[in-house]
Amino acid sequence: MAIVDLFCFLLFCHLVLILSAGYGNGHQDCPHSFTCGNLGTFNYPFTKAEKPDCGLIAIHDCDNPHQHRKMIQLEKNGKSIVLTGVAQQNAISILDEDFHKLLQQDPCGTLKNNYSLPSPFSLYSIHIKFNVTLFRCKHSLKMKPPAHYFNHSCPDYDYDIYYDSLPSPNDKEVHSLFSSCSVIQISSKDLTNTNDILSFVSAEMVLQVVLSNDCDQCYNRWGGQCRLDANQEFYCEKAPKNKSKILKLVLVLGLVTAVTVALLLVMVKIYHTRWKKQNPTNQQIRIFLEREGPLQTKRYDYSEIKKVTNSFRNKLGQGGFGSVYKGKLPDGRYLAVKILSELKDNGEDFINEVATISRTSHINIVNLLGFCCEGSKRALVYEFMSNGSLEKFIFEENVVKTDRQLDCQTIYHIAVGVARGLEYLHQGCNTRILHFDIKPHNILLDENFNPKISDFGLAKICTRKESMISIFGARGTAGYIAPEVFSRNFGAVSHKSDVYSYGMMILEMVGRRKNIKTEVNRSSEIYFPDWIYNCLESNQELGLQNIRNESDDKLVRKMTIVGLWCIQTHPSTRPAISKVLEMLGSKVELLQIPPKPFLSSPPTSPVHLSYETL
Repeated sequence: MAIVDLFCFLLFCHLVLILSAGYGNGHQDCPHSFTCGNLGTFNYPFTKAEKPDCGLIAIHDCDNPHQHRKMIQLEKNGKSIVLTGVAQQNAISILDEDFHKLLQQDPCGTLKNNYSLPSPFSLYSIHIKFNVTLFRCKHSLKMKPPAHYFNHSCPDYDYDIYYDSLPSPNDKEVHSLFSSCSVIQISSKDLTNTNDILSFVSAEMVLQVVLSNDCDQCYNRWGGQCRLDANQEFYCEKAPKNKSKILKLVLVLGLVTAVTVALLLVMVKIYHTRWKKQNPTNQQIRIFLEREGPLQTKRYDYSEIKKVTNSFRNKLGQGGFGSVYKGKLPDGRYLAVKILSELKDNGEDFINEVATISRTSHINIVNLLGFCCEGSKRALVYEFMSNGSLEKFIFEENVVKTDRQLDCQTIYHIAVGVARGLEYLHQGCNTRILHFDIKPHNILLDENFNPKISDFGLAKICTRKESMISIFGARGTAGYIAPEVFSRNFGAVSHKSDVYSYGMMILEMVGRRKNIKTEVNRSSEIYFPDWIYNCLESNQELGLQNIRNESDDKLVRKMTIVGLWCIQTHPSTRPAISKVLEMLGSKVELLQIPPKPFLSSPPTSPVHLSYETL
């Protein structure tokens, strides 16, 4: 009976609050839409500056006929930007005058970096709807680009800007050509003159405003207004309703539920208590999804996952995380669906994967097309990579099974592609992403052997200003973990830790053997980098049987030197990944042989550390 009494008391309090709220000012004066000069009709979350409580983004001077230019601020206390029109619902066109002036005065300097937007807010996020990818390259490209690539000359700078004018597929020649270039993402408009970069790189852009899940439900389903309290916590301020309707609704609900509510509350209480105790993973994932709001990747129902995989009939592989199945969308595109059988660290791997890859967009990063989080079922949906992982093409025991050995040019192409992907993670995003598990198994290959970095379960997101990061425990796979990750005596954990893993991986690619063999007796084991270094000094072959000419030999030697630089014991002596790309694009004769790494064979199992700043 105590639960029933409690329910009646809470219901009475709730009714009093609802009726009291009905006499408040509310937001019944807020229109569903409004016009702003001759720019068109705007909807929520936009509002006139005179009614700031009716929306999230205010437009100034809408009702001022003497002010033809309407201004908008995308973030609180941010700069004012010229509003040029409404593109569609929740999408506007703007003109960034500061950016426009920079484009006119100094286009090369302006195109040096990505165009940045305000960071996502808790109630909404903003995205550029149309953008273009540019390549910023030094003047001394080793060969002339194909005809469909044009450039914007920058004589006052040490680089030129290139752009692909045709939607052509990627090929090895282009990847090799732009291997030492930086990738720039910037706003664009329709291509009217592909010979002039300033004709499509534009300060006038279309912005898409996406409401968070909570805010979308609040406004579109409940007719409320999205608010933040003093602690910046979300709440929905609902519109007042007719008093008599509320009384009738409460009466009906009371009559219908009076008999069953006590039993229902007992069952819910028991279930909820057990759920909280036994499923901390679900709590962590729920909090993550609520915090992130709407993601760019699709959220699938489990029934959809079963449908696209034909009830999990085509199994591609099996791992400690679960199983991977091949799927197919109705439009004919193939998918790879990872079904997670067991989540570790309260679902941290799953959360990391979704949070990290949803922030990326790069040719050398695997595309996360969606995810499933339904009850205890978890799944990740990726683009399908027909050639699988790099691992099966480089180690002797796997090459025999696949009957396919990669030639030197392809191995070099893969090494450059992975480096470009890492450069994007370290420098090309608004936030810096450290992968912490670069290894052949996590490099996927498409039908043209273009590499893509996958498996971001151990990744860590940090700001680009952080030179060192904090970690809990060792991250990574034995043999690829940088010394500083398992012992702070070697230095601070940073983006150089990924460089170490990358270096060990390309040494395996040229040596065609794993850097650690657990079945070998430790007393007789030859430490892998020592073996590589000795081969380099004595000009011995490293295992690639497809060295056909002097050019191939130089590529192998170049990758070996770069790999040895990457696995230097102290992070300070390792190159950044951008420097690695520069070295891979240089002549081998110009590369200096690094000192021999002095670290003894690393541990074969992860070392657990206490939480500390390294």
